[in-house]
Amino acid sequence: MVSPSVILIAIFVYWMIGKNVQTSMTDIHTAAQAAGAKPHTFVGLENYGALLASDDFQHSLKNLLIYTVVFLGGTMAFGFLWSWLLDRPVPGQAVFRSVLLAPMAVSFIAAGVVWRWLLNSNQDAQASGLNRLFQMVGLGFLQNSWWNNVHWGISAIAMVAVWQMSGYVMAMFLAGFRGVPDELREAGRVDGASGWQLYRHVIFPQLRPVALSAVIVIAHMSLKAFDLIMSISKAANYQTKVPAIDMFLFKGSYDYANAATVGTILLGIVAILIIPYLVHMSRSDS
Repeated sequence: MVSPSVILIAIFVYWMIGKNVQTSMTDIHTAAQAAGAKPHTFVGLENYGALLASDDFQHSLKNLLIYTVVFLGGTMAFGFLWSWLLDRPVPGQAVFRSVLLAPMAVSFIAAGVVWRWLLNSNQDAQASGLNRLFQMVGLGFLQNSWWNNVHWGISAIAMVAVWQMSGYVMAMFLAGFRGVPDELREAGRVDGASGWQLYRHVIFPQLRPVALSAVIVIAHMSLKAFDLIMSISKAANYQTKVPAIDMFLFKGSYDYANAATVGTILLGIVAILIIPYLVHMSRSDS
């Protein structure tokens, strides 16, 4: 009964991964080579060395690191805080949950179109979006270039992702809070634990598996960031470029070898995150 799934996974996952790795070790850098009109040769790890030594790709990796840190840190902090607040009896709790979860239902493309206007870099007389709001309330000194900043512009886009996915992390933590047995809470109260001590020593430790799962999911999403960045910056701007965009550009110029190389590098980074998690889960189940 499982053989059809095994065959499909073998073909559409592992065979394609192998084909991608194989392509990354060739010199297919032109349309003629991609179409088979010109021969290509095996070059081993040459593409990896050239790409990792490139200042342009190093900038993309730096942007990816900034994006991941801001995205992961922001979603974990806000998601945990909101779930902690909603774990207590709050009037209109269902409304708050719906409001906080609503951004997750919006596609990254749609969110990017709106936030492109909100994060417009025009200032002073031409200001719009958030810069205009700051100007109207007398906080003009907070105006800045947002995603157009070459040093930290990618973090502005990461904050949009935080706004969109914090509700998802909140839902995960809230499920974790609600999954803590009432007997443990009651035992803590009987032992004289205060409200803070109850959370710190009884409830929070129970949330470690949820936190680990949330970190893996959000980190995995950040490494594949593409549509949100492209919809806000509209093009592959240098200041917001990440490896996924590099792969898209290489593919568009028929540089299949470098596109496959970027894909393999991203796969390796994801594997570094996922494999320890899978090992941990396997040991926990055994």
